[in-house]
Amino acid sequence: MQKKTLLKALSDFFKFRDNGTDIKTEAIAGMTTFMTMAYIIFVNPAMISQTGMDFGAAMMATCAAAAFSTMLMGLYANYPIALAPGMGENAFFTYTVCITMGIPWQTALGCVFITGAAFIVLTVTNIRQMLIEAIPSSIRFSIACGIGLLIAFVGLKDAGIIIAQPSTFVALGNLVNKPTFLAVFGLIFTSVLLVKNVKGAMLWGILVTAIAGIPLGIVKYQGFVSAPPSMAPTFMQMDISGAMNMGLLTVMFIFLFMDVFDTVGTLAGVAELGGFMKNGKMPRVGRAMLSDAAGTCAGAICGTPTVTSYIESASGISSGGRTGFASVVTALLFGAAMFFFPLVKMVGGGIEASPGVFLYPVTAPALIIVGCMMMQSITKIDWKDYTEAIPSFLVVIMMPLTFSIASGVAIGFISYASIKLLTGKGREVSWLVYLLAALFILRFVYLQAK
Repeated sequence: MQKKTLLKALSDFFKFRDNGTDIKTEAIAGMTTFMTMAYIIFVNPAMISQTGMDFGAAMMATCAAAAFSTMLMGLYANYPIALAPGMGENAFFTYTVCITMGIPWQTALGCVFITGAAFIVLTVTNIRQMLIEAIPSSIRFSIACGIGLLIAFVGLKDAGIIIAQPSTFVALGNLVNKPTFLAVFGLIFTSVLLVKNVKGAMLWGILVTAIAGIPLGIVKYQGFVSAPPSMAPTFMQMDISGAMNMGLLTVMFIFLFMDVFDTVGTLAGVAELGGFMKNGKMPRVGRAMLSDAAGTCAGAICGTPTVTSYIESASGISSGGRTGFASVVTALLFGAAMFFFPLVKMVGGGIEASPGVFLYPVTAPALIIVGCMMMQSITKIDWKDYTEAIPSFLVVIMMPLTFSIASGVAIGFISYASIKLLTGKGREVSWLVYLLAALFILRFVYLQAK
């Protein structure tokens, strides 16, 4: 009797009947979504721990932030959309803000928290819509592509497929070197799984690559289950006062820019797939975006970069997920993943190939494939209009070549505003783009003056 009462309560709360679904379908959808995005549990700690963050705490922060934000999305917005630290955002956090700019990870987390709070403000006001409409679509598409190339570049470097070379900057690495060979195997194996539409292809690719690395002596078996590691090394360690430094305003803007447009793009995509759109609009979109923004603040508190909605949620929606109960299931699985730290450490840990040079052959293939996936929007750029094409190209090419998302974004805005203005098309450009271009110019002047 109690079981029937609970099922009815769940059905009424999540509106199963109104959405043409049931608890079994939603549970399967939630598990499917988790399988397709669980790779972030391995990849995110491996990446952000390069800033000096404790690996175990980073893994806990990843799981906690994903569980909290996904649960909030399910209970508050009632959508089968999962969230976790974003690919792209974590690359910007690690390689641009912390490693290239030399900003301590605590201060970088402070920037993330502030942008999460700003996202909340944008969501409850009309400023959000104004920002979305003001930024040129070609710039948005090219930023996604540029980030994809940078992530793939990092993956190739972590695999040892490309190496530093004084005369040509980069060169082909030793492909028969054991770690690099393992990474190449993982890349091909995962690619085949994706082509075959295997559910959880990225996760299975990571796990099989890790298993293959054990007999090669590259991966050391450390067990599967243990008590969760402590989150204390990163919990509440964000430095908000340090982040308020004027020199970090552009950093915070780019974090905010990436989060807003990642979220908007993902919500639009999954809403179309799930048939959630009503008269061209997504019901409860404000609640969905608030869940995302709150997740970013929670992630910074736990110790991880920007949390965002995942397009991998489409896998669960394709499996029949139509309500927030699917997100609740996904969130619970992220919570359970906290007890698999030995496995995560075994998979995500780096290997010192030479003094000071670390390779990550197990997680590198996932980065390369994610980079490939992010290149899809390149076809949406109008390459015949050079006032759109040239700034877009500069964004795409400058991100990996400068190893900086911030530099790519800045050059994109500056070139877009300049070319439009000097070719008589200045009225096509929003005043906000001109303002941002001016601020980016001042940023370059400030950095050069230092």
